[in-house]
Amino acid sequence: MPVIGIGGFFFRAADPEGLTTWYRETLGVGGGCGKDEQGQSSDWFWFPEPGAVVFSPFTATTDYFAADKQFMLNFRVRDLDGLLEQLNALGIAITTKDEWDTPETGRFARIHDPEGNPIELWEPPAG
Repeated sequence: MPVIGIGGFFFRAADPEGLTTWYRETLGVGGGCGKDEQGQSSDWFWFPEPGAVVFSPFTATTDYFAADKQFMLNFRVRDLDGLLEQLNALGIAITTKDEWDTPETGRFARIHDPEGNPIELWEPPAG
C-alpha cells in the first residue's frame, strides 16, 4: 500500500494562532514539538513518538463523542495521571469514566480545547 501514515490533521478554528499556541503549550502537540531521527526540531513539523494509531469512522448517531462534532482527536500519552494533574492545575475540565478503561485497551480521559473540540487522551496498556 502506498499510504504509510497520517501526514497531518487540518481543521478550521476561530483563532488559529491561539489554538496553535494552546496545543503546543498545553499538550506538546504541533510544530516545534518533538525531534526527528537526527535530533532536530522544526517550527513547522511535530515529531510524535512512533506507535499505534486508530483510524475509525463512527456511525453518524454515535454517542461516543458530542453529536455536534464531526471528529474527536485521540492523543496517545505517557503518564496519564501526571498529565491530568497538569491539566487540572490549568483549570481544564476533565472527564474520566471507569467503564472506558480496560486492561486490553488502556486508560482514557476526555478534555476539550478552547474552541470546544473534543480530545481523548489515551494511555495504552503497558507491555
